[in-house]
Amino acid sequence: MRPEQQGNHGRVAVASLNTRGMPLAASQLPARYAAIAAAFEASEVEVVNFQEVLTFWHLRLLVRGLPSFRASYRRSMVGPAGGVVTFSRLPVESARYQRLPAPRSTELSLRFRGFLKGALVTRIAGLSVVNAHLLANTDGDWSEANRFHAIHRSQLTALARLVESPCVVTGDFNIPRHKPLFQDFLASTGLADAFGGDCPPTFQLAFLPAGMHSQCIDFILIAGLAAESAEVLFENEMPRLGYVSDHLGLQAQLVKSLPGG
Repeated sequence: MRPEQQGNHGRVAVASLNTRGMPLAASQLPARYAAIAAAFEASEVEVVNFQEVLTFWHLRLLVRGLPSFRASYRRSMVGPAGGVVTFSRLPVESARYQRLPAPRSTELSLRFRGFLKGALVTRIAGLSVVNAHLLANTDGDWSEANRFHAIHRSQLTALARLVESPCVVTGDFNIPRHKPLFQDFLASTGLADAFGGDCPPTFQLAFLPAGMHSQCIDFILIAGLAAESAEVLFENEMPRLGYVSDHLGLQAQLVKSLPGG
């Protein structure tokens, strides 16, 4: 859906990646971000949603490597609010940030982590692009009795209010695709998985404790659009660098039909 291609059928290539923004030390962050940026700058992708871009230093590293893109985000004291940034080669009409509900917990670290979670809604060439990062369930238990269930439900409810058609919602949901919470979210919003439900595990197994299984927790979800193709990115280690993130990236070629199409 480049400006010169807009017509009754507009196409746009969208990608999403949790950049593994932490830790700041001993993570080869400059080299990893340079590799991530170089891959997208050389690609046909037109919109990239990044998560865990936690400081303005993180942001500068990406901006430096993505000269053909414009970055959209909301400023906070130390960096992009919620660590979510959308890079676009297409015209950006507007951008707004919505903080997601935080846990009502006596555990200060949990409340702080929840406070940092949010969604960036960017209007790009007539398309609503939502970049979301939900709270991680560090217990690995998604039952209704678990302490994370209620906060995940409230965050998904808030995220559902941002959905409009046509739109694409991407990001790190930190909820496996087969869990009832996520399936209920799809049913209530009418969003469809760009991978048709066949997205592979998106968290690198190498970063999980022994005996744990990786699951699909990152998504490209669409409404008023169809996915012509979808693929994973950064699946393999790079020489002298290893994995560029603890998450795999996702990319989809999307098409929307405009009135009269």
